[in-house]
Amino acid sequence: MIRSLSENVMVPIAGIILTFVMCLDLIQMLIDRNNMHDVDTWMFFKWVFKTFCAVLIVTNTWNIVMGVFDVAQHVVNQAAGGDTAMDISTLMGDIEARLMEMEIGPLFGLWFQSSLIGIIAWALSICIFIITYGRMIEIYMITSVAPIPMATMVNREWGQMGQNYLRSLFALSFQAFLIMVCVGIYAVLVQNISVESDVGAALWTCIGYTVLLCFTLFKSSSVAKSVFNAH
Repeated sequence: MIRSLSENVMVPIAGIILTFVMCLDLIQMLIDRNNMHDVDTWMFFKWVFKTFCAVLIVTNTWNIVMGVFDVAQHVVNQAAGGDTAMDISTLMGDIEARLMEMEIGPLFGLWFQSSLIGIIAWALSICIFIITYGRMIEIYMITSVAPIPMATMVNREWGQMGQNYLRSLFALSFQAFLIMVCVGIYAVLVQNISVESDVGAALWTCIGYTVLLCFTLFKSSSVAKSVFNAH
């Protein structure tokens, strides 16, 4: 559907923008040469070549976009080779036997804490869900309008739009790698939680790490954009 929208709706609009941009580029090129007093034949060949390259870029926009995401997908697949699985039974240890030895008061307090932590964890899971699916929707929106900024690539003044779009595209695609890094760090931190001393402290430590995970997931977008200098 996204490809159909991009090719059937956005490409004609990009063609109009490309026509305007290339006409403006021709006028600017003629004016820059001493107000058309120093016009050479090679200038028109240069303009024809630039127009050909611009048309080639617009007509192959989908292939360019998919190529960027294929590169990022390869990087993510390589990063996913690490072991981020968590064995809950190993983390919990002999907690069941320890709970059986506790008095009613401490058990009630632990139950209250676990109930509160459960509500917080539910809210955090919603935040992680929003971040993940929000990124997917953002990818669909960015790729659907790709022909429009790509139509300005070869122009000296308007080309900043296309260049910034490419930087944003790389930032969005490599954001998945940063998310994998965040998840891997979170898995290592959770695996190092010890429940031997205080079960309540271990629960709050785990929820603290989850809050940290949400914060880093939120920051992954700005970090990726800063790395690729995207605005």
